[in-house]
Amino acid sequence: MAELAAPLPTWRRMAANGRVLWGGGFLLFLALVALFAPLLAPHDPLEQDLMLQYVPPFWAEKAEPGFVFGADNLGRDILSRLIHGSRIALTVAIVAAFAAGLLGTVLGLLAGYLGGWVDAVISRLVDIWMAFPAVLLAIVLVAVLGTGLHSVIIAIAVIDWTRFCRVVRAETMAQKEQDYVASAVTIGLSRFRILVREVLPNVVPLLLVLLTLEMGIAVIVETILSYVGLSIASDIPTWGGMISAGRQYVHQAPWLLVLPIVCVVLTVLALNALGDGLKDTLDPVMRK
Repeated sequence: MAELAAPLPTWRRMAANGRVLWGGGFLLFLALVALFAPLLAPHDPLEQDLMLQYVPPFWAEKAEPGFVFGADNLGRDILSRLIHGSRIALTVAIVAAFAAGLLGTVLGLLAGYLGGWVDAVISRLVDIWMAFPAVLLAIVLVAVLGTGLHSVIIAIAVIDWTRFCRVVRAETMAQKEQDYVASAVTIGLSRFRILVREVLPNVVPLLLVLLTLEMGIAVIVETILSYVGLSIASDIPTWGGMISAGRQYVHQAPWLLVLPIVCVVLTVLALNALGDGLKDTLDPVMRK
């Protein structure tokens, strides 16, 4: 009888998945751009020169050397502003997603494993929280907390923890019925040790998928808040702020609106692709 082929290592499966390669590659590129923004940006993103007002991008006539994506209504370099805007987008995406994931995972583990009144209270809290429109609640929270990067991160984390909580709760309830949990109970492990050392490692693959998807949502929410002027200071370049400003000059200079929208769309698509790819490679059911 022919021997069964050994399953491929996880990293080999991820390397063979096109969505993981495209999503992860683009995010790595974006992370490097954000990290080295001061070195990569050809100009100061706040430097104004009204003589360069509405300079078109390189593919149009009358393009100005040194201004690859042109200039805005105040003569500021668009490419430099997009590069520096990526720092805000990624910071919010990473920190807010991990904060929401931490809160939702803890509550989901407790609700799924302990059950009873703990599960009832947390589940009702999730139902009530999810009854509010997410974006509207984010706007209200930022208005109460005040504008600033920390307020945006707190607002996103406070809103989106419910997504993690519901999924982790359901997965924990499924894992609780497995034999390895019964064995851990039999040998006398505490509930805390069972949750942390036995259940949580089996939930981590699902959490990685949720984190990538949540990062995409965080980018969109931060863009919306920047668009309505409720993110960070208006003089700091953000993609949402650039979209808001570009909308006012869309007839004179459509690239002011199109280019930041393209950055947002590509980033969200990359995060979603990475999440889908991770689900295919890490989920044993999806691999069959």
